[in-house]
Amino acid sequence: MAGKSVIREAREIHLAIDLIKLGARLQFLEAETSLSRDRLIKLYKEIKGVSPPKGLLPFSTDWFMTWLANIHSSMFYNIYRFMVTHGGCTRIAAIIKSYQLYMEQVERQGSEPVLDFTRAWTLVRFFDGDMLQLSTCTRCTGLFVAHAHDSQSNYVCVLCRPPSRAGKTRKVKRDATEVSGATNGDRRATSPSQWLADVMNGARA
Repeated sequence: MAGKSVIREAREIHLAIDLIKLGARLQFLEAETSLSRDRLIKLYKEIKGVSPPKGLLPFSTDWFMTWLANIHSSMFYNIYRFMVTHGGCTRIAAIIKSYQLYMEQVERQGSEPVLDFTRAWTLVRFFDGDMLQLSTCTRCTGLFVAHAHDSQSNYVCVLCRPPSRAGKTRKVKRDATEVSGATNGDRRATSPSQWLADVMNGARA
């Protein structure tokens, strides 16, 4: 029994280390591991060299509805769904692997991540809590993050109908185009399934 306890503790520490390196907050670590708060703080300081940041975790679904945040959130969540369905992963392992694939895809495009690890974890919790849903765009047929129970009839995604301010910042517009896989001269978004294929191809390369 003691051996099993030691093995479990080692796994918990390894998980906490992986989460801290990805940028997990203290509240996140407490929710996903059984390690004590004091031990997690010591572990965080040892890895990061500073104390864990204070403050509340994101609690509003509205952040995920803004233009660029919705693109990145939709890409991440479609990857996460694939990992859960076909990757044989536990929930937390799927979140970690999906976020790593998301970061790889963003870096391959020379863009900057919009979704940090804490928000990615919060996004999954919002879906688990039936606060968000995936809606199918009637133009590009892609699946995008939307408020739960919103009507899906005539739904148009943020890529097919970007806000007017989106074109005012060249870098933001370029990043959105690169991350979504949209081509010049064609404003239809590549579907999330194609985003996932691009990510997986990059991971295998």
